[in-house]
Amino acid sequence: MPGMYRNRMSAASRKLRISTQRTVQLIAAVLMNGYLVGFGKGKIFTGSSKALCVPVLNCYSCPGALGSCPIGSLQTALGGIKHQIPFYTLGLLMLFGIVLGRLSCGLLCPFGLVQDLLYKIPLPKCTIPKKPDRIARLVKYVVLLAMVLLLPAFAITKSGVTPPYFCKYLCPAGTLGGGIPHLLANPALRGLAGALFHWKLLVLLGILLAAMLLHRPFCRYLCPLGAFYAVFNRFSFYQMHLDSSKCTNCKRCEHSCPMAVEITKNINSPECIRCGHCKTVCATHAISSGFSCKTNLDDGSC
Repeated sequence: MPGMYRNRMSAASRKLRISTQRTVQLIAAVLMNGYLVGFGKGKIFTGSSKALCVPVLNCYSCPGALGSCPIGSLQTALGGIKHQIPFYTLGLLMLFGIVLGRLSCGLLCPFGLVQDLLYKIPLPKCTIPKKPDRIARLVKYVVLLAMVLLLPAFAITKSGVTPPYFCKYLCPAGTLGGGIPHLLANPALRGLAGALFHWKLLVLLGILLAAMLLHRPFCRYLCPLGAFYAVFNRFSFYQMHLDSSKCTNCKRCEHSCPMAVEITKNINSPECIRCGHCKTVCATHAISSGFSCKTNLDDGSC
């Protein structure tokens, strides 16, 4: 009976934690895209808050967006006429990374929420073998370096301005939050949608389909912002902690992790998005997290 009671309490705790996570994700999505009138009019919000960068992928061209996407801001500054180094955006991203690590990915990103919800669809799920998975995760660093930084800075066109390559050719969040709503609200734009939009739509559909079969595929393999924050995960103020004296090595935490992190080996892995799923399934309460932890550089614990 005591064991059954603990199991019931653990299940209730998991539901509460997941419910809390969803609530925070939804609130964040609404706060960052609160210009609801824009969706009906198909017009972009142009208020003063648009000069501020949010900590996650949230397309500037989304009709409801109240702030700017940091990846878009980086490319705009690097690829503009003056090709300036975007100190403001880089500094803000470093601040988010140092304080939160990838917590922004786990709790604040609207496209992360979309992937989480799609994964709940009852379809057979995929498991990627470890070696191909490790190699594929490096792609997001290539996307960050090549499409976000190098191409906008050096692939200069005749006009002197370079396009935002990631936003233009790859970003699924921009297609979902910006491209599709504008086409729905502006009939005149539908006839202008050409090969580029159809390519972006194909990319979006591919990622959404993958998200039904594999947890957070975009976050794992393609997101340049996740790659940037991953650099700070081990040293950020917000840290995860595994108490080895309580851990029974049951691996329930690893089986529940949406990013397939080997938690018992490296709980503060660059791939950890601090979603808290591992905490909710741990029967011995061996996992904790917060800002009060002091990082131990030897083992990544707090």
